[in-house]
Amino acid sequence: MKRSSFFSVSLAIAGAAALAVAVTAPASAATPSAATPDTSGVYSVHPIVEKAGLSTSAVTPSLTPAQCLAQTAGRVACQTPDSIRAAYDIPATINGVPAGTGQTVVIVDAFGSPTVQSDLAAFSGAFGLPTPNLTVYYPGGKPTWTGKKTQTGWAEETSLDVQWAHAVAPGANIALVVAANDRGATIDNAIKYAVDNKLGNVLSMSFGEADNLIKSPNANNGQTAQGVKALAQGAAQGMSLFASSGDSGSDNGAGFANYAFPASDLNVTSVGGTNLWAGSGLNQPRETVWGDFANCPLTCAFGVVGETGGAPSLFTSKQGSDVAYNASVYTGVLTYLGFLGGANNGLYFFGGTSAGSPQWAALTADTIQAVGHTVGNVGQQAQSWASKGLLYDVTVGSNTTPTFSGGYSATAGWDRPTGWGTPDVNGIIAALK
Repeated sequence: MKRSSFFSVSLAIAGAAALAVAVTAPASAATPSAATPDTSGVYSVHPIVEKAGLSTSAVTPSLTPAQCLAQTAGRVACQTPDSIRAAYDIPATINGVPAGTGQTVVIVDAFGSPTVQSDLAAFSGAFGLPTPNLTVYYPGGKPTWTGKKTQTGWAEETSLDVQWAHAVAPGANIALVVAANDRGATIDNAIKYAVDNKLGNVLSMSFGEADNLIKSPNANNGQTAQGVKALAQGAAQGMSLFASSGDSGSDNGAGFANYAFPASDLNVTSVGGTNLWAGSGLNQPRETVWGDFANCPLTCAFGVVGETGGAPSLFTSKQGSDVAYNASVYTGVLTYLGFLGGANNGLYFFGGTSAGSPQWAALTADTIQAVGHTVGNVGQQAQSWASKGLLYDVTVGSNTTPTFSGGYSATAGWDRPTGWGTPDVNGIIAALK
């Protein structure tokens, strides 16, 4: 799940409602290169980031995808907390208090962000959310911020994770567990810390390593085996565990069906990606598979920036995604970054399945608050929920890549790119009460 190139998008503001967009995009989309074995055991993140050029004072909570689409000359049908709540029927309050109250959403990332607290406050203020309660843990020591190498990508991921967990569960506490680096063993230790201390009932992991880059968890692979053990312990404690399915299609550039860990772990609910067209005003299905290679949407202004993972695991019986959520940058969520400096600070369009994992964790926290008990492994319950109409069935699109024509298409019922579908949160709550 290699991080995408950064394409600059400049938006000029004329009041809070009118936007004009100028896009600088690559001449041609990059084709994934064949993966080579990685013996270092490094987890990677893949936040897909396009600059919106918006100040927090230039947006309103009521900004709709259709308005965003019109204001960006048909390029982006962006999402705000209000539009995501409307699309997935997520309650803003439960029993008269903000949704998620009394719960904690646990997020594991590496390196963290030097401005995570102030960025979350800026995001909350821009979209009218309650004051957040974020606690940051450094079980391996606080890393030194340099902004070099992979740190910027992880900082972007951290911003996305905490802000959108707060957007979906505005009353919940957020426990951000920051690993000192992105080595697999270090991040697995951070997961173990979160599980050993049971910091919350839900845990999100927006990172991964392609199956072909790791040895079988059952072989001589201490790093992955350590992660598997921690995840099994978390599941045994009743925690709901979520991970993103990946952003490089059905093969991660390897040329054959290729999934990723920890999404491939049987104790983890793997979250695939969609294009969310609800509220855009376009004559589209409500949602389609996020698959830019198969069908780059709208004007394809940023080029092909990725597509959802979802394939049979090389090591477990997991066959792909369990559920799905909005992931396309062309229907991307607005997220605030304040560590880039000067005019580079501001709101950005974010995509990637890493956006779906923290939001599924947060909506599960909402559900736990509402029903009064934990719900365990969501992936194992998804088929039952789908049979009751509690998940939207995505049936259009595929995650085929240029390096693997044997990718997978959405079908009625379960499919590898989007699992059993996307949530109707109030419906799930009503069914579980």
